[in-house]
Amino acid sequence: MNPVRWRWRAALVAGTALVSTGSSLVAARSSGTSSTMVAPARAFLASLGPDQRATAAMPFASEERLNWHYTAKLRNGFPLKRMGAVQRKAAMDLLRASLSQMGLEKAETIRALEDVLRALEGNESRDPEMYYFSIFGEPAESGTWGWRYEGHHLSFNYVVVDGKVVSTTPQFFGANPADVREGAKKGVRALAREEDVARSLARSLTAEQRALAVVSDTAPPEILTGASREAALQKDEGIGYPKLDRDQQALLVSLIDEYIAAQNAEPARARRKRVDAAGLEKLKFVWMGGLEKGQGHYYRIQGPNFLIEYDNTQNAANHIHAVWRDFKGDWGKDVLAQHYGTAPHHAQYRKMAAAARQPCCFTNPQYAGVCAVQPGEGETCASILEYLNNPRSQGKSYCDNTNVRGGWKQIECTKKNGTASVDRRPGL
Repeated sequence: MNPVRWRWRAALVAGTALVSTGSSLVAARSSGTSSTMVAPARAFLASLGPDQRATAAMPFASEERLNWHYTAKLRNGFPLKRMGAVQRKAAMDLLRASLSQMGLEKAETIRALEDVLRALEGNESRDPEMYYFSIFGEPAESGTWGWRYEGHHLSFNYVVVDGKVVSTTPQFFGANPADVREGAKKGVRALAREEDVARSLARSLTAEQRALAVVSDTAPPEILTGASREAALQKDEGIGYPKLDRDQQALLVSLIDEYIAAQNAEPARARRKRVDAAGLEKLKFVWMGGLEKGQGHYYRIQGPNFLIEYDNTQNAANHIHAVWRDFKGDWGKDVLAQHYGTAPHHAQYRKMAAAARQPCCFTNPQYAGVCAVQPGEGETCASILEYLNNPRSQGKSYCDNTNVRGGWKQIECTKKNGTASVDRRPGL
């Protein structure tokens, strides 16, 4: 197999070019290092009054840090709507320091679609000012902290450990309308390449290749992982990278690039290295639904350590949801586990965590007895329960590898209800 080099598409966005630099470099105008995030994060917090800061700032260990979503709803955090000019500038400086110029323009285009929806639906609750900034921990060049920007169809989550950005996922972009067909913004397509490149790849497949890649003529109504706290490994199906010709491989790589390019240079380069190190030859591409524009469709790209999901079925196939998930690295769970497990200054934390770590016990009318699970790294009782109750979950071996999904409840673990037989195979 001849390797296809990673190619950053030539794109001119607000005067910034993203150009090809070979297999291991990502070209972007500004840096995504912690140093560029710390100053605007501090400036943003410093601009807030005590009550405002209490709304925007939370402990890093807060459960809220994992409470992400992409629908239009009220959120925890401090919204643009309540910000003065100084606060808004600091908040947008933080966003600008975290995304590439292309990613920032894409995010702002999506936010502006709230005005389009308000006009189309007559729904006054559609508001481009209801996008929230949340800081977790104390922004600094040492220690651990993170932040989130979130609103309808946008969710960006960052974790920084000792001056290094270790996680930029979950990363979610959505667009409704995907293609604005009337009004002042007619012709705007916020996620055009996410749609067009994937369709070009799917349409380029031979009949033999399509038999592998197209697993259903009907697309699911939503991305399969939803807003879960832990992305489930999807079925091992689809067409593998080695079965694509060189032009098709280049299209697949270009599509992955489109998602990576939303982030600034350092986080994007780190994400690239993880994908590259896991092996391009292990990538799988799946398509569901129609191949013509206007037909409902879904695709995913799955590698050993990440998942891209895209769905465009709602609103007559004019409503996109697109997400990048890391199987073990969302919110930096893999790096944090290693950090807390090895850093000398966290020795006391390790002792406390070991003492506090207890099995999780669950029951279900369709399961005989009590299922007791010892949480693995990055797992909690809540995340295991969520997995067991998600009908799309697969790939883990909880509770004797049961296929029962839904109806699970957590109960207190006692010797009487069977903690002696703890399931210590928490999955992949």
